[in-house]
Amino acid sequence: MEGTLNLAAYGLLFLGVVTSLICLWQPNKILSKISLATVALAFVCLTLALIARSVASGRLPFATMYEFTFLFAWGILFFFLILRTKFVSDLLTSLVALLAIIIISYGSTLPSDIRPLMPALQSFWLELHVITAIVAYGAFGLSCCLGILYMVKEKVGDQGMGKSLPELSKLDNMLHWSVALGFPFMTLVLITGAVWAEEVWGRWWSWDPKETWALITWFIYAGYLHARKTYGLQGKKAAMMAIIGFAAVLFTLFGVSLLLPGAHSYV
Repeated sequence: MEGTLNLAAYGLLFLGVVTSLICLWQPNKILSKISLATVALAFVCLTLALIARSVASGRLPFATMYEFTFLFAWGILFFFLILRTKFVSDLLTSLVALLAIIIISYGSTLPSDIRPLMPALQSFWLELHVITAIVAYGAFGLSCCLGILYMVKEKVGDQGMGKSLPELSKLDNMLHWSVALGFPFMTLVLITGAVWAEEVWGRWWSWDPKETWALITWFIYAGYLHARKTYGLQGKKAAMMAIIGFAAVLFTLFGVSLLLPGAHSYV
C-alpha cells in the first residue's frame, strides 16, 4: 500500500510539473487548476503513505533517512498549498513539484525496510526534533522557490512568465514570511537536538558534522532576518540568501550523510 501511494504521488507530481509548464507556455486557467489539483492529490497520497508506514511500523515515520526524506517532501508541499491560496503562479507550482520529485527520487534510492527503533531513537525529544525540522525545512524550501520567483520576476518584469507573478514587493514579503516562520522551528531543531544528544550520548554538543552544518544553516537564516530588521535587506540579495540557506539545508540533510559521516549517519 505504501509503495503504491508513493508511486501515485510521484506520478501526480510529474503531471503537475508538465501541466504547469504548459501553462507557462500557453496560459490556460483550467489547466492551471488541474496542475494545482494534481499536486494537492500528490500531497494526499504522501500523507496516506506516511500514515500507512506508521501503522505498519507501530511508530511515527522518523527513524531512517528514507522516512525523513518523504516527510521533507511532505512538508514542502504542505506549505506550498497554504501559500497557493494567496496567489496563482504556475511557475511556483512547477518549481515546488519538481523539488518534491527530486527529494522523493533520492529517498527512493535509500533502504525502505521497516526496522525496529534502536534505543537511541526511542525518545520523545527525537520526535519533537524531527517534527520541528519538518516545519523549518518545509518553510525554507518554499522560501527558496520564492527566491527563484523573485529573480525571474526581476529579470523578465511583466513579460512572458513574469505576467502571472505578483509584484516584487509581494514576493519579497512572502519570502520573508516563510523564513520568519521557519526560523523559530530551526532554533527548536537545535535545542531539541541538543537535549536528545545529552540524553543519548551524555553531552549537549559534540561538533558532529551534521550538528555543525545545522548551526551554519541557522546562522544563514539568522543573518537574513537580522539584515532585514537592521538594514532593511530586500530584493535580489534577500532572494539569494534564501536560496543559499536552502542549499545549506540540503547539504546538512544529504551532503553531510554522504561526505562527512558522523554520529548522525544512521538518521
